Amino acid sequence: MTVIFLRDELARAWEGKDSFDCVRSLKGEVFRAREGRRTLRFFMDGRSYFLKHHRGVGWGEVLKNLSQLRLPIVSALSEVRAIEAVAAAGVHTMTIAGYGEQGLNPARVESFLITDDLAETLSLEDVGLLWLLHPPCPAFKRALIANVAGVARVMHAAGINHRDFYLCHFLIGRSGFHAGDGQAPLFLIDLHRAQVRRRVPWRWQVKDMSGLFYSAMDIGLTRRDLLRAMAAYTGKNWREALQEERPFWLAVRKRAESLYLKDKGKEAPRWI
Repeated sequence: MTVIFLRDELARAWEGKDSFDCVRSLKGEVFRAREGRRTLRFFMDGRSYFLKHHRGVGWGEVLKNLSQLRLPIVSALSEVRAIEAVAAAGVHTMTIAGYGEQGLNPARVESFLITDDLAETLSLEDVGLLWLLHPPCPAFKRALIANVAGVARVMHAAGINHRDFYLCHFLIGRSGFHAGDGQAPLFLIDLHRAQVRRRVPWRWQVKDMSGLFYSAMDIGLTRRDLLRAMAAYTGKNWREALQEERPFWLAVRKRAESLYLKDKGKEAPRWI
C-alpha cells in the first residue's frame, strides 16, 4: 500500500515523477543520518523545508520494542498523526507540506515527512543559555514560563504525550524573543515519538514533565519560577498544586533528578 500527500508546490515540482525517487535525491544540510533515518533542510524554488526520510528500522528494532511492550515507530506517518493532533488541540507546531509511505513489511517501510522550515526561531534551550549571560526581565520570564506550562497542559488534556519533552523542542520566533514577548507563539517540534490517545496515563505525564523540568534545571530558574510553572500546568495556585497533587510532583522531581544525575554525573539541584 502506498500513501502520498503533496502540497500544491511539491505536486507541481514532482509532477510525473516518483515521489520517493525525488525524496531520495534531495540534497541539503543534514541534521541526522543514521538508523535508517535521514533528516535534512533543503530549498526548493526559494522556500526552505525540513525532510524526515525513513528507510526502515529493521527487525531488530521492531522486536526490541515489542519485547518492551512498546509499539515500534516504523513510519514517518506516526509524526504526521501527532502533528495533526497537536494542531487540532490549538498548539503551534510544524506545518506539513508532504508525506508518503510505501511497503507492508514493518521492518522495511519507507516513508517521508516534509514540513515548512520554522526559520527565524530560537529553541528555548538556546534562550536559557542566553539567559545565563543576560538575565531576562522578570515579566518576560514569568510570561514565558506560563506559556510553556500552558502548552504542556493543553497537550496532555488533548490526550497527547510527547516522550521527548525538553526545552530544545520548543521554538520561539526571534522577533518575539528580542521584543521580550513571553506570550509569543511557541512551536512544538520533533513529534515522531508522540502518542495520541483519549487520555494520557499518569506515568507518561510524569515522563513529559520530568523531562521538561530536567531541561530547565541549569538555566537560572528559581524555586519560585518552578512553582509558577506547576501552578500554570495544573490551573491551581502553587500551594494547591503541591498539596493536592503531591505524589505527581514528587514523581516528577525524582525522575528529573535521576535524568540529571545520569546525564551530568552530579546531583541535581533540589527545587520542591
